[in-house]
Amino acid sequence: MLIKENQIDLSIPPVRLGEQEEVTYEAVTTAVRKAVRLNRAIQAKDGHWPAENIGPLFFTPPLIMVLYFTRTLNIALTPEHKVELLRYIINHQNEDGGWGFHIEGHSTMLGTSLNYISIRILGIGPDDEAVAAGRKWILDHGGATYSPSWGKCYLSVFGLYEWSGCKPLPPEFWLFPSFLPMHPGKQYAAPITDLVLQLREEMHTQPYHEIIWAKARLLCTKEDYYYPHSLIQDVIWGGLYHFGEPILKHWPVSKIRERAVKKAIEIIHWEDENSRYLTHGCVEKAFHMIAIWPENPDSNSDAFKRHLARIPDFLWLAEDGMKVLSFGSQLWDTTLCIQAILESGLVEEYGTTLKKVSRKSSRRLPESYRHFSKGAWTFSDRDHGWQVSDCTSEALRVLLLLSQFPEELVGEKAEPRRLFDAVNFLFSLQGKTGGLAVWEPAGAEEWLDKLNPSELFANIVTEHEYVECTSSAIQTLLLFKKLYPNHRRKEVDNFIEKAIRYVENVQRPDGSWYGGWVVCFTYAAWFALSGLGAVGKTYSTSKTVRKGVDFLLSKQKANGGWGESFRSCPDMVYVHLEGDRTNLVQTAWCLMGLIEAGQAERDPTPLHKAAKLLINSQLENGDFPQEEITGVYMNNCMLHYASYRNIFPTWALGMYSRRVLKTSQKL
Repeated sequence: MLIKENQIDLSIPPVRLGEQEEVTYEAVTTAVRKAVRLNRAIQAKDGHWPAENIGPLFFTPPLIMVLYFTRTLNIALTPEHKVELLRYIINHQNEDGGWGFHIEGHSTMLGTSLNYISIRILGIGPDDEAVAAGRKWILDHGGATYSPSWGKCYLSVFGLYEWSGCKPLPPEFWLFPSFLPMHPGKQYAAPITDLVLQLREEMHTQPYHEIIWAKARLLCTKEDYYYPHSLIQDVIWGGLYHFGEPILKHWPVSKIRERAVKKAIEIIHWEDENSRYLTHGCVEKAFHMIAIWPENPDSNSDAFKRHLARIPDFLWLAEDGMKVLSFGSQLWDTTLCIQAILESGLVEEYGTTLKKVSRKSSRRLPESYRHFSKGAWTFSDRDHGWQVSDCTSEALRVLLLLSQFPEELVGEKAEPRRLFDAVNFLFSLQGKTGGLAVWEPAGAEEWLDKLNPSELFANIVTEHEYVECTSSAIQTLLLFKKLYPNHRRKEVDNFIEKAIRYVENVQRPDGSWYGGWVVCFTYAAWFALSGLGAVGKTYSTSKTVRKGVDFLLSKQKANGGWGESFRSCPDMVYVHLEGDRTNLVQTAWCLMGLIEAGQAERDPTPLHKAAKLLINSQLENGDFPQEEITGVYMNNCMLHYASYRNIFPTWALGMYSRRVLKTSQKL
């Protein structure tokens, strides 16, 4: 639709280079031109690039479940919505009958139980082939009582499990003073319908009323168990379960519980209002709807109605059906796409693309258990409101880059004051080690991660620093210093110096860096080498860069590409894709990282091979094939960034054209 609306000519024939044929400047320029035109063609009127951001198979089911038990399923979803949601769920059922934690993962109890419930809600009967296969997987793995803690919460709300079989998470934590490290209810169950009664029979291996919930609390399938609980955590949860909860439920101590629940609901309403009912993401949205609906279940509160009004913002229809997005990656994708287009150097191809880009940063929100947001940008849009360090850094860099072009090409330039606010925000997130965190300063003690109640994720209790966020800020502040040399110069220099030291210190002995937000070592290497290269550290001048380059070259395939499995993220070691496959997005990252490290001056052969693979893989319309999943968060959950297949090959080929081929031609 966007291609039709924007009317960009995509008819340039693709380039195909023979096995013995070398890459020429003309060939790569043609490929880049095709890619830039495609990216222009799929830009929306408001300047962003619409694309899905999903992958986890626990995103869609909770919303379906909430709409069902709040009796708003037919209000929020049309019959066509339901058909497409069902198609998505069925399309991602594994051959063994289960559903994974994400679309490329092995079957898990969380994924299977939630998606099983969803297809039953959407009207598929118990005798259907897909339903029968899913039910068999659940029962063969011990039944729904083997759901992880998170799944047990969903099941309890839905009436398929009892709260007495869940680990307690006392809302009283919200009454603690905010300086305490553990500073972060009513246990609601939906009305029991005929479907819930049927599901109780279908999803458990024994009659529901015979289940011993105290024992079920500790059950979890090995397929879901990623983050093992420590002994101290088991002792704490056991103490809360056997002693804390019974005391807190009885008068007069129950008065504290009432006050704590009220405080928790106030925070939920605060978050709803300040995110304009988008909340932090789709997972939180479902939980928030669960939390506020009981306040007025008969006629629905105004807050709940506002939640319903924002549901369309989360729905995305694609080839595999309709799914629920995380909360959108609009800002993030836009900053990367603009840089990819600028790297091409094809000014004659820019058209109105750069003028469409919005100059707005995040809204300034009142700080209630949040870090300040003034000057920051979010991952998605202004309504979302959650400040993010690398999104801020990349957005600031885009504005700095655009400020160097004439206004007739890029539109009105951002006010310096707003740029200064963004710099101040970045300063606030740098830790003592020099690294940058994502949302707030990483100041909590590491031992608190031992209290992680989830079996599914790592690093969810405290904030951490990341090489990607740190390197992004290095590159941005170097450009900022060049354009605004007199603004807090000493602080900028100190920031960069500390950040460089952090990047060097977190490098692993094998020369790699672990990536926290994308798969994984290839992505982190690109960022790390780009940050080091920006301050003049290259293969010939830096031991850290040499080790990083050697690591990447040791992973390059015979066809010139790189192929890293998502297993690298949970396993925390580099894992090749099966079958010696390569991934074009990862190949683009490695190509750019090597260029930034000075590989062209040493031996450009690996760069030529990588560029040739990218060129020969380009499709007729300038797009690139969709391959393996490339995003991740919390070590174990994969995210699909659909736009990456367009952005990064475009960016890499543009950089290769300008900094490798053009340079060699001059020589």
